Amino acid sequence: MKLSFATLDVFTDRRFTGNPLAVVFDADVLDDARMQIISREFGHPETVFVLKPAAGGTARVRIFTPSEELPFAGHPTVGTAVILGLKERGDAGNIVLEEKIGLVHCTASFEGANRGHARFLLPELPKPAGDAASNEVIAAALGLSAEDIGFENLVPARWSAGNTFTFVPVRDLDAARRCRPNEAGWNEAFEAGGGSRAYVFCRETVDAANTFHARMFAFRLGFTEDPATGSAAAAFARLATQALSLGDGEHRLTIEQGYEMGRPSVMELLLQIRDGKLASASIGGPAVLVTEGTIEA
Repeated sequence: MKLSFATLDVFTDRRFTGNPLAVVFDADVLDDARMQIISREFGHPETVFVLKPAAGGTARVRIFTPSEELPFAGHPTVGTAVILGLKERGDAGNIVLEEKIGLVHCTASFEGANRGHARFLLPELPKPAGDAASNEVIAAALGLSAEDIGFENLVPARWSAGNTFTFVPVRDLDAARRCRPNEAGWNEAFEAGGGSRAYVFCRETVDAANTFHARMFAFRLGFTEDPATGSAAAAFARLATQALSLGDGEHRLTIEQGYEMGRPSVMELLLQIRDGKLASASIGGPAVLVTEGTIEA
């Protein structure tokens, strides 16, 4: 059977940069095992399968890495909202995706037939996800020294807004660039408590217009490094609030990622602070269509 698909580069407005995404349409005929195989065949960090809605949304979606299914992910959400709007499969201005985490509300706008921008409201606010390992253990797993870990009042911490990450502040851009993940030490540093993904960040940036520089590493997802990680940016919202001592009101931050991979990406994080606390947050960014075709599923 033939199914149509599209690929996009997300969190960028230039093809062949950003985070690549495959989207397979009308995938109701596929079972879980087939979706996993197709995701592995595409080989992108994530592949989205679009199904008929079941809860009043625009579409139900399943998100797979090459090795497992995810309940929620940021760049697939942005990319899927853009492609559904471009293909006129929903209200371009208001797209609701039924993900495993729940309903994810998106807004989208478009530039011609091949480009768009989408933003989604976090379906869950970040919450603590257990204790992080020691600086020494984390540094060893990343190929750094313990002195590279931490800046200002920030120390490694585990947070989740749907997917769990260990957030590792490093002192500068040089430390971020020197990261060399060590699989032998990964379990001790990051697997305990489910925080298998390491999100390394610093205040120094490549582009002075951005707020933070970041890298995301994982081993069991089917890839080692991700060019742009929207679900990490979502969980990062509380840490960013703390790091920048943000007051009440609306704050727009940008996180650059993927530069070390030759796939520069920028994620927009919009925070609403009320009574000194994070009240809501949204993630946004552009996406550009790269390929369209059919797959023998």
